[in-house]
This record gives sequence, C-alpha cells and structure tokens, in this order.
Amino acid sequence: MASAQGSAHSSAERPTQRPAVVVTRPSGQSAALLALLEHAGFEPIEFPLIDIGPVADAAPLRAALSELYAPAELGYALAVFVSPNAIDHAFAALSSAWPSQVSIGVVGPGSVAALARQGVTPPAYTIISPGAGATVTETPTDPRYDSEALYAAIEAHFGPDGLNDKRVLIVRGDGGREWLADALSAAGAKVEKVAAYRRIVPEPSMRDWERIHALLAGEPQAWLLTSSEGVRNLEELAREHLTVDETLRLRHVPLVTPHPRIAEAARQAGFDRITVSGAGDERIVQALVSIFAPATEQKAQQEEREAQVAKAQEHGYKASTAAPFSQSSQTNQESAPTDSGPASTPAHQPAQSRMTDSIDSSKTAAHSTSSTPPLPPNTPFTPYESQPKQRGGGAGTALLWLVLLIVVVVAGVGGFMLNRKFDQRDAQLAQRLQASDTQTAALRAQADQAASSVSAINTQIIQFQGKLTDAQAQSQALQQQYQDLASNRDDWTLAEVEQILSSASQQLQLTGNVQLALFALQSADTRLAATTGPQIVTIRKAIAQDMDKLRATPSTDLTGLAIKLDTAIDQIDSLPLAGEAPIAPATAHADAPANTASIAAATNQPQWKVWLQQIATGIGQQLSSLVTVRRIDNADAMLASPDQGYFVRENVKLRLLSARLSLLSRSEPALKSDLHAADTALGRYFDQSSGKVKAVRLLLQQVDQASLAVTVPDLNASLAAVHQFKRGG
Repeated sequence: MASAQGSAHSSAERPTQRPAVVVTRPSGQSAALLALLEHAGFEPIEFPLIDIGPVADAAPLRAALSELYAPAELGYALAVFVSPNAIDHAFAALSSAWPSQVSIGVVGPGSVAALARQGVTPPAYTIISPGAGATVTETPTDPRYDSEALYAAIEAHFGPDGLNDKRVLIVRGDGGREWLADALSAAGAKVEKVAAYRRIVPEPSMRDWERIHALLAGEPQAWLLTSSEGVRNLEELAREHLTVDETLRLRHVPLVTPHPRIAEAARQAGFDRITVSGAGDERIVQALVSIFAPATEQKAQQEEREAQVAKAQEHGYKASTAAPFSQSSQTNQESAPTDSGPASTPAHQPAQSRMTDSIDSSKTAAHSTSSTPPLPPNTPFTPYESQPKQRGGGAGTALLWLVLLIVVVVAGVGGFMLNRKFDQRDAQLAQRLQASDTQTAALRAQADQAASSVSAINTQIIQFQGKLTDAQAQSQALQQQYQDLASNRDDWTLAEVEQILSSASQQLQLTGNVQLALFALQSADTRLAATTGPQIVTIRKAIAQDMDKLRATPSTDLTGLAIKLDTAIDQIDSLPLAGEAPIAPATAHADAPANTASIAAATNQPQWKVWLQQIATGIGQQLSSLVTVRRIDNADAMLASPDQGYFVRENVKLRLLSARLSLLSRSEPALKSDLHAADTALGRYFDQSSGKVKAVRLLLQQVDQASLAVTVPDLNASLAAVHQFKRGG
C-alpha cells in the first residue's frame, strides 16, 4: 500500500515533457512561429529542409524589374510574387520605389506581410490576394491560398478580358508550377517569367541529426512541412542518414501541412498521420495543439486516477487494521460494484470457487477504483465495544475466551490457506506472463521482419515514384519547349529581320553601298511576307518606304574614287620636283662646212669674212648646247634640298591617304581640305611642266568634283517599326 502511494505521489510530481515540433522552413524565416510554439508549450526544433539563395545570373531579374517604370501602355499591368522569398529578393534588386500603377498579386498572408515590410501597403498600392478582392482585407474563414485562388482573385479584379494583350510579370524561384502562367496566357495576357532566387538542398549538421535520432527514439513529436519540395528533400535526407526503423517511425509521426497539395505529396511519400492546418502561423499552432491535446488530457486523467487509487488504498488499509479479517473481507465485498460480479458468494458454492471469486472480486474492485471516484472509508469496527460488561461468573468468561480462541485459530488457518492460494495463483500468473512475453517477442520479431520487408518495398516504390516524377518533369519540359518553339516562330522571324536591317544600316553608313542595302531590304520583306498580322503590315510599309529612298538615291562610285586616289598616291614618288627637272645631256656637234666661195659671191663679201662668220656661228652653237635656262617663280622649290624632297613627297602621300579615309567615311569637309592641301603642295613644289604632275592634279580635281554627291539615306523608318512591334506598341 505504501509503495503504491509513493508511486502515485511521484507520478503526480513528475514534470510533463513538452512535445517537440520540428520546423522545416528555411533558416531565418520562422522567428514568429517559434515564439508562438514556445508560448503554446511546445519545444520548437529548427531543421531546415530548404535553403534559399540568390540566382546565378541576376541580369534577367534586373532587366525585367526595369520594365516596371515604363509608360503604362508599354509596361506591366500586373506583377505576381509566388512567395515571400520572391518579394525579398526582387525588392533587393529594385533601384527605386515600387511604381504605384503596377498592381501586385500574392498568394497568402505571408507574402502580404513581406510586402508590408517593404513599405507596400494599401491603399497606396493595389494588392490582389485570395479572399481579399482588389485590396487586402481581413482573412476570411478557412480560405484557400494557392495559384487557383489567386487566379480567381485576379480575374475578379480585372474582369474576364481585363488582361487581354496586357503584360504580366511572374517573379518566382527556379522552377515551380506553371499552372498560373498557363491560365494567364489562356486569358490573353503576355506572361513573362523571371527567377529571383533558387532552392538548395541543405546539409544539416551532426548535432541536428543527433537531435532527430533522439526524437525518433520515442519522444513525443510532430513535424511541420510547408512545401512539396521539402517533402522530397526529407525523403532524400532520410535515405542517407536514417535507419530503416527510424524511417518507419518517421512516417508514423504526426505531420502538419498548410495546404492539401503538400499533404498529398506527404501521403505519397508514405506518411500516414497528416493534418492540414491552413495558411498562417496561428492556424499551424492551433493544429498542433489539437493533435497533442487528447494525449495531454489522458495523461492528466491517468495521474488523477492514480492519486485516487492511492488514497482509496490508504483508507482501506487503515480500515483493515482496525477491524477483524472477516469484517474487512465482508466490507470489501460489499463495496465492489455490481457490474464486476456478485456482491456475495452463495453458501453452497465450493470453498475454492469462493476464494477464486474473492480474488477476482478484489481485482475488479481495484480496477473499478481506478476508473470511478473512491468510496468513503469504512468505519472501524471494534467487537463487543457496545455490549455491557457481564458481571457473571467465571464459566461464562471461560466460554467466551474459548470461542474467541477457536475463532482466532480458524481465522489463522483460513488466512494461511488463503495466502498459499494467493502464492499459487501468483506463480501461475507469472508463468502465463512469461509465456505471453515469449509469444509477444516472437510476434514482435515477425512484425519487425514484415516491417523491414514493407520498408524495402516502400523504398522501391519511392524510387519508382521519383523516377516517374522525373520522367513527368522531363515530359513537361519538352512540351513547354515545343510550345515555345511553336509560339515564338514569329518572334524569331522578327528578330532575324531586325538583325538584317541593322546590318544593312551599318554597312550603308560605313561603305555607302546602296545596292547591297537594297538587296538586304528585299530579303527582309520576303521573310515577312510569310507572316500575317497588322503590325507585320506596318513593318513592311516602312521597309517599302526605305527601299524607295534607296532607289531614288544617285549612285556614287566610292570605290572608283578611292582607286583614283590610290593611283595618285602610287605616282607621287615618280613626280619631278620643281628644282630637279631632268636635263638632257649636251652633245657637241658641228655643221658641215658650207661653200664659202658661193656664199661670198652671193653676198658680195670677201671670202675670208664669210669663213670667219661660219667659225663664229659654230662656236656659238656649241656653247648654247652646254647651258639650259629655266624660270621658277616659287623660291621654296629652289630651297628644298634633295633630302627634304623625300619628306615633301611623304607629306603629299599622307594628305592623299587622309583624303581616301575621309572619302570612305563620307566626311566631305575633311575630304576637300585634304585634297586642296595636296593639290597646293603639287603646284608649289613639283614641276608644272611635267605631264605626270598634270595627270595627278587632274585625278585630284575629279575626286573633288565627285565628292559633292556623297550622301546616302538611312533605314530608321524600318528599324523604328520593328522596335515598336517588339515593345508591344
């Protein structure tokens, strides 16, 4: 009795162990939930199953966010954020405040809170959320927070055709569901998707795994899974770090998910105790409290029953010490409940049967005491206390003592026999318990073996499901690529046309080749002829206008002019300078002697005089053949030495090379300046009587006269039409 009382007292004073809740959200995103769990009496344990990191290339994200500030007719009409992580990473990449004309769509209250942390709240900004309409209001009772509900809210805000031909930006992580994007595209919206973050499978530390092993050893616990990807990561980590028995126990622990889709993923993974709480930390805590509340109440009731049993046993012990054995037995039999057996044993029943019934009745009474409130303690019975003392003689007293002695002997013998019966019954019960334990151990071994087989089968099923999921993902990716190929064919054609026009414009401005540019425009028009649409017709009209301008442009042979300059450059080295014109070598010669006699007779002069005149004339001819006289009006030409003549020629060639570059770049002022400088140098330093010098100066004059027509049109009309179409105008 005392030991039972001590056991009850110790169990009443033993502190209640707090249930553990394993929170699998990404690290640093569960501060509010952990505080709520602590306040509700749980032991929160952070065990992240997903890590969030920035994308490898943030350029697409920044480019998409920069389009938010475009004019209303060209920019986005709606931006959808799939999670609070998308909001945090996108706002970190913004260069300025969020534009008020762009509406925002979010899935749940967590995203609304993330927007509030960024300073984006109604009524200054339009926020569309499930169950809230165009503005965020109080959360309705048991709402749905998923893509389907968000699409219904967007449709209610914009109307059935409100997003037709409007641009919609979806900011998400790498991958994810395509349902919302497909639904918006089917509604006529131009959907653009951009990744703001990426999900990473974490690697928990050894200390975290030690805590998980301790939990799976038998501690009360529950797990919180907030994403389907977290379920898949838990499966992967469990295969690497948990034993088969721990994996089986993990699949039987209580599981809380905020959405039915996550619950379905967990059910396919083998979990069998799943509770869908709904979105919001408060709902999650309420679901956990409802899971552990029955166990807590049962434990409190069990402790209260143990205390009542101990109290009842204590009162029964006191009564039995104050009353004789027979009276105590009678009282115990009378206090037994009617549904546990008869209150008394018939007189004709055998003694052994009566003792067995007494034992069963005692056990039933103890069991009934543990399940019902205890009865008031029996009043101690003292024999002969109320009888008056007899003042008779000694015979009556001796008889009384004899009867009392017989009663005591009979009670002692009965007690001894009953004690032996109890010992035998205890031995039989011990044997039966031992046999039962042996059978239980055998059954447990068989159950463990069956569980191992089931676990192996489940593992294979999980592997097959993973392979099936991968195959489905690959099939969806291929289908998406095929759709992109089919839908973007016109975009590719337009991009090719834009590249052709850009190349033709560059070549036209660099080389002035009108025929090549005209051929490029004809090729672009031929490619666009296979595509229909009002915008395509506008582009073709712009291309036709540019083609007409090219046909009306006078043809200028820049290549021929450049060849003339090259010819002039090649002849500079052979042109004679004014001070170094070539002189033919003098050759002395004498005329044949004339007939002096006939000349003298004809002229009536003496013969000797005629002969002297012939000699003087011959000497004069010889002297004049040795000296040449020329006139040079420019003194600089005479001052240039032969060494300086080399530099004069090089300077003229540099001027002509510069003129050639100016010709190809269609810089008319520079071209004329270089041509005039070169022509001035040719007239100042070179021999003007030379035919070569005259030919070179003629070439320069031809180039100078032809350069006045070096003007080519541009292709701005065609390029502007293509750019307008790409911007969605």
